[in-house]
Amino acid sequence: MDGRDLALSARRAQGRRLATLAALAALPLAVLCVFFVLPVAGMLRRGVVVDGHVDLGAVWDVLARPRTRRVVWFTAWSAAAGTAASLVLGIAAAHALYRLRTPGRAALTVPFVLPTVVVGIAFREVMGPAGPLAFLGLDGTPVAILLALVFFNASVVMRGVGSAWQSMDPRPAEAAAALGATPWRVLRTVTLPALGPAIASSATIVFLFCATAFGVVLTLGGLRYSTVETEIYLLTNNLLDLPAAAALSIVQLMMVTTLLAVAGRSRRRVDVARVPPRPRGVRRGDAPAVAATLVLAALVALPLVTLVRGALRVDGGYGLDNFRALQTAGPGDALAVTATDALATSLRTAVDATWMALLIGIPIAVAVTRTSRSAAERRLRGALDGAFMLPLGVSAVTLGFGFLVTLDRPPLDLRDSPLLVPVAQALVALPLVVRVLTPVLGGIDEHQRQAAASLGAGPLRVLATVDLPVVWRPLLVAAGFAMAVSLGEFGATSFLARDDRPTLPVVVYQLISRPGAVNHGMALAASVVLAAACAVVILAVERLRVPGMDAL
Repeated sequence: MDGRDLALSARRAQGRRLATLAALAALPLAVLCVFFVLPVAGMLRRGVVVDGHVDLGAVWDVLARPRTRRVVWFTAWSAAAGTAASLVLGIAAAHALYRLRTPGRAALTVPFVLPTVVVGIAFREVMGPAGPLAFLGLDGTPVAILLALVFFNASVVMRGVGSAWQSMDPRPAEAAAALGATPWRVLRTVTLPALGPAIASSATIVFLFCATAFGVVLTLGGLRYSTVETEIYLLTNNLLDLPAAAALSIVQLMMVTTLLAVAGRSRRRVDVARVPPRPRGVRRGDAPAVAATLVLAALVALPLVTLVRGALRVDGGYGLDNFRALQTAGPGDALAVTATDALATSLRTAVDATWMALLIGIPIAVAVTRTSRSAAERRLRGALDGAFMLPLGVSAVTLGFGFLVTLDRPPLDLRDSPLLVPVAQALVALPLVVRVLTPVLGGIDEHQRQAAASLGAGPLRVLATVDLPVVWRPLLVAAGFAMAVSLGEFGATSFLARDDRPTLPVVVYQLISRPGAVNHGMALAASVVLAAACAVVILAVERLRVPGMDAL
C-alpha cells in the first residue's frame, strides 16, 4: 500500500469517526436546539425585536435604569461575598474532612441539592421573630441571604477542593516541614499553590451558583433585595416587561458563559496524584480547620433543625397536625391540590426528568470522552462539551418563560403536555449528569476496547464487557443527582406547572405567600418532607462514591 492509499485510508477512518461522533450527538443536539436554544432565543426576541427590527436602544434604556443598576450591583457583590465566605469555610472543611480522620462528610454534602425555596423558608424561621437568632436582627437583611448562599455553596468548595487535596502528593509539604517551615508557611507556599486550580474552579462555580440563586433570594429578599435572577422573574411574571427581562438575560448569559469557560480551564489544570493519599489524625495546628468545620456544621444544622421544630409546633406545643394537614387543600381550599398529591407529582416528574437527562447525557459523555485523532475532532468534541454546559448559564426563569412563549403553537404546541415540566427539569440537571459521567468514561483505557474488538467483540459486546462494569455505579450517581435536582427545581417549574398539577416546591411557595398560621405550618411541614426526600436521595448517592463525583 503506497502513501496515497495510506492517506486515503486515514481520511476515511477520520470521516467514520466524525460520522460516529455526529450520530452520537444528533439526538442531544436536536433536544438542545428545540428545548433550549429555541426558548431562550424566543424569550430574547420578544424583548429586543420591535416591529420586525432589532431595537437595542430599549435594552440600553433598561440597563440605565437606577433599579437595574442596583439589581446588578447587589447580584455582583452578594455573589462575591458569598463566594469568599464559602471559600473560607469550604477549604477549612476540605482539610478537616478529606485530609484528617474527621467524620461528617456526607452530612455536609446534603445542602448541595436541597430545594432553594426550602432553604429560604428555613432561614426565615431562624432569623424570624420566633427564631433562635432573632436577637441578631438579621431578618429581611442581606446578611440572611449571604448566610443562605454560604449554606448552599460551602459544600461545593468542600467537595471540589477536598477531592484535589485528598489526591495531592503529600511529599512536598512533608519535605518543607522537615526543613523547618511552620504549618502556616507550608500551607501558604506549598499546599495552596498546588490547590490553586481546584480553588479557582470551585470559586467560579460557586460565584455562578450565588449569582443565579433564585428561591433563596425570592424568599428572603422579596422586592427589596433582588438579584438578576429574581428580577427576571418579577419582570416577566408580574410586570410583563419583556425588554427589561431580555436585557438582564443577556447580561446574565454573558457573565455565566465567561465563568463556565474559566471553570473549564481551571478544571483541566488539576493535577492527578502520583502517590496514594495518607490521611492522618488531628494535630494542634489543625484546630482552626476543625473549628471552621464546626461553624459550617452549625450553619447547616441550625436552619434544618429549626425548620423541623417549626413544622412540629402546634398551638404552643408539638404534634403532627401540620403534616396531617398536607392531606387537605388548606384553609378554605386555598390550594388546587393537596400537598401529598403535589409530592406524588414531584416524584413522577423527577423520574421522567431523570431518564430524560440520562438519555441525553450518556451520548454526550461518550462523545466528548473518546480519544480524538485529529485537531478537527478535538475541536468538535470541545464544542459539544461547552454547548451542553450552556443550560447552567441561563436563568431557569428565562428558560421556563421561553417555553411558554415559543412552544405554544403547532407543531410544537406543548403547553398542555405533561412532559413539558420534566423536559425543563432534565435540561437543568443535564450538566450534572455529564459532569458525573465524563471523568469515568474518560478514565477507561482505550486499549481495553481495542483488545476486545480485536478478539471479535462487536460494539455492543465491547460496551457490555468493558464500559458497563465501570459505568454502572456512576450511572446510578448521575440518576440520583438528576432526581434530587428535579425534586427541588423551582425556577422553570414556577412558570410551567399547571394549576391542577403543581410540584411540591410550587405548593410550598403558594403556602408561604398566603397569610395565616395554618398555611405557614403546612409550608414548614411540606418543606420538611421535600428536604427529607432530597436528603435521602443524595445520601444514597454518597454511599456509591465514584471518581469525579467530588468535583461537581
